[in-house]
Amino acid sequence: MRRRSPFALVLIALMLMGTPTYGQSTASIAGFVSDAATGETLILANVSLSGTTLGTATNTTGFYTISSIPPGQYELVASYIGYTPTVLTIDLSAGEQRRINLELRPSGTELEEVVVSADRAEDEEIRAVGAAQLNTQIIRQLPAVLEPDVFRSLQLLPGVKSASDFSSGLYIRGGSPDQTLILLDRTSVYNPTHFFGFFSTFNPDAIKDVRLYKGGYPANYGGRLGAVVDIYNKDGNRVERKAGLSVGLLAARAYVEGPYENGSYMFAIRRSTLEPLLAALNNADIDGLPESFYFYDANGKINYDASESDRLSLSFYAGTDDLKLPFQTDALVMLNYGNRTISANWTHIFSNQLFSNFTFTRSHYFSKPEVEIAATPIEQNNDVWDISAKGDLEYLPSDRHSLTAGFWTGNLILRLGSSFDGQETLDSRTQAFYNDVYIQHTYTPTSRWKVQYGLRAGYFSGGQYWSIDPRISLEHRPTADVRLQLGYGRYHQNLTLITNETFSGFDLWLTADEGVAPSWGDQFVAGVKTNLPGGIQLDMEGYYRTMFDLFDLDPFIGDQAGFAYEELFQFGEGTAYGAEIFMAKPTGRLNGFLAYTWSNTTRQYDGFEGDKVFSPKFDRTHEINLVANVNLSDRWQVTSAFNFGTGQVYTEPAQQYRFTDSPFTVDPDGEGFLVSPFNEARLPDYHRLDIGFLRKRERERFETEWQFQLVNVYGRRNVWFYFFDTDDIENVKRTTIPMLPVPIPNIAFTIRF
Repeated sequence: MRRRSPFALVLIALMLMGTPTYGQSTASIAGFVSDAATGETLILANVSLSGTTLGTATNTTGFYTISSIPPGQYELVASYIGYTPTVLTIDLSAGEQRRINLELRPSGTELEEVVVSADRAEDEEIRAVGAAQLNTQIIRQLPAVLEPDVFRSLQLLPGVKSASDFSSGLYIRGGSPDQTLILLDRTSVYNPTHFFGFFSTFNPDAIKDVRLYKGGYPANYGGRLGAVVDIYNKDGNRVERKAGLSVGLLAARAYVEGPYENGSYMFAIRRSTLEPLLAALNNADIDGLPESFYFYDANGKINYDASESDRLSLSFYAGTDDLKLPFQTDALVMLNYGNRTISANWTHIFSNQLFSNFTFTRSHYFSKPEVEIAATPIEQNNDVWDISAKGDLEYLPSDRHSLTAGFWTGNLILRLGSSFDGQETLDSRTQAFYNDVYIQHTYTPTSRWKVQYGLRAGYFSGGQYWSIDPRISLEHRPTADVRLQLGYGRYHQNLTLITNETFSGFDLWLTADEGVAPSWGDQFVAGVKTNLPGGIQLDMEGYYRTMFDLFDLDPFIGDQAGFAYEELFQFGEGTAYGAEIFMAKPTGRLNGFLAYTWSNTTRQYDGFEGDKVFSPKFDRTHEINLVANVNLSDRWQVTSAFNFGTGQVYTEPAQQYRFTDSPFTVDPDGEGFLVSPFNEARLPDYHRLDIGFLRKRERERFETEWQFQLVNVYGRRNVWFYFFDTDDIENVKRTTIPMLPVPIPNIAFTIRF
């Protein structure tokens, strides 16, 4: 009973919120904002009453509420970047609660904009402390190595780093990829990568919205130390049936969407097309190539409007990578890994003041690598099952107050198994229940001040750990164009990802348990955001964060048999701090953005090299990203991206040694053996230029689009890693292994009808 009492108390509070007591002398309006051409709801569209300070932004379902409206006649204005504003004259009487759904029509420049955040009227939530948004249109337009990618595009934003050209992992503000919560339609996704980590599993044709919280995120999110990536699938066209097909060098994509009575649907699929090329190359006896390889993604979503106040949806995702790679004589690597997710969502509107959303999710990540050496198989299995239920309620009693509360409860199962030559060597199964509840209040006393504070409480049965996480943010507007922001939050994390830099299919998820406490940390964020003349946005943020009780597998334990679970780990802590500048011009013939990051992150593990403080591999002091988009004509468009970053750290061998007397014993007091300082050298600076041309043509019944791209335009041989050859007894020879050694062309064709 003690474990369930906080959960029950919040449920009671949510039920009490169902009887709002608001002034009967004022009116309220609420409804959905959608695209008139597709019926797709618009997230974070702006809705306001002209000539007043009353206004709001739509939530993640496209729903808005404006309350405490004095009776009278008003002009209701809805706007969203890339759309023509809608203006509607309304008359409201005392105590009236009116439902008004609004539609916006795409403007003629919709496809000519690089959208990274909203304009002045629409950026209430997007330009909150630590937040950013990336439009899927720019994801499809940016030059990409073989495939457009959500995570690759996010890596262009300040504070978001990549490990290499061959990694789509998100290293956000000094955190490793496992410190970022990744949600697809409110469902947790574990290790969402394809092609050895080359790009993420999210098909841009299926994605509606991508929102990033880099730090200081509010109490309605939890479970990770660092950041949140919140992704939503398209609902599907509610007006007419549409379809599209894209063919590129690596993969082919197709989608179909359309309406049916009281609802809509969307299905999208992506599959690799490398098999013919691999077959031809293998016939030519070229070494080092996969014998076989394929991957696929499948997304789907079905929506049903049960009533004016009830909307239901069912969405799913399935993706798999399958690889068979000979790497030596009588040696073979076989990988099979992927994700399966499904979520059922119910949105219910109790009244104009009370909005609810309930979601039931199931997520499964599996990884089954196998290595065969001299006909001896070595197998490993890692599975993560996460089944959960979520509930969120939002109560708006007046234009100054907004109260949200909710819960997230679930069952987490992790299985890790291994075998050698058919004999089982490890079979571990961990199961834990988690219960999180939160409550959050947003108070806007005047148009110049806004404070949001909340509390998140959690219980994790693996080890019976409790957590209390306070969150608060403050915003002041000294002028209409300037925002001053502060934020603080405490965060806990029950999972850790043991990463493999060679193949992401070898990555392992492990969890806190008895003797292995959850990681936790604090985040402090400060920002200044302003609008400059010419439609330019300038955002500056600084941050400092701590990380305690980090747990990773101890790399010095070879054979794990016989060890207790808590003895398998090394424990440590870390810090990260930095400053970010983001300057964007979202619209116009020439548009784009400039992102600069100065940062530092460190780690320290108990007993490792005398408790040494070191920089992890992904630490980069300076990073600059410049994206420019030019509309040459109605048909032609050019997009370019330039990246610069300080070289990553690595361990440089100082000297080799050989045993000349006994090959089995070494005098512990002997001298003359030099140990290289860990991660105290840096690779050369990284820089790269990509450019792409887009040609589109509209016909009566369909439209076509050609993309011509060149990645690494001037052939920069950025260093991936150094290989040190110690065969020579006199010298250590260093060989440079580059990432993309030459310019790489890419071409893709898309047809939509």
